Amino acid sequence: MSFFISDAMAEAAPAAAGGAQAGLLEAIFPFIILFIVFYFLLIRPQSKRAKEHKKMVSALSKGDEVLTQGGIYGKVLEVGETHLELELADNLQVKVQRGAVASLLPKGTIKSL
Repeated sequence: MSFFISDAMAEAAPAAAGGAQAGLLEAIFPFIILFIVFYFLLIRPQSKRAKEHKKMVSALSKGDEVLTQGGIYGKVLEVGETHLELELADNLQVKVQRGAVASLLPKGTIKSL
C-alpha cells in the first residue's frame, strides 16, 4: 500500500488542519475591519449627535429661542412633557413636539431677523 501513498502527502495532512483555521481567520478579518470602520465613521458619531440633541431638548425652558426642523424660528412660551408652545409672531402661537426642535439659538436672534 505504501507504493500508492507518497510520504509528502502523509506529512502534509496535519498542516492542512492548522491551515483551515488560518484560512477562516483570513476570511473573517476583512469583515472585522469593515465593522470597525463603520463603527467609528457612522455609528459612533450618529449616536453622539443623538445624545447631544436629547440633552438640548430636555434642557429647553421658557424664553429660549429655537429653530424647528421645518425651518421655523420661535420663542418658547410653555414647556410641556412632550410638547412645546412656540410664539412665531405677535399673537401667533403653535404647539410642536419637543423632538421637532433642531437647534437652540442665542438670545436676540429672532429680533435681528
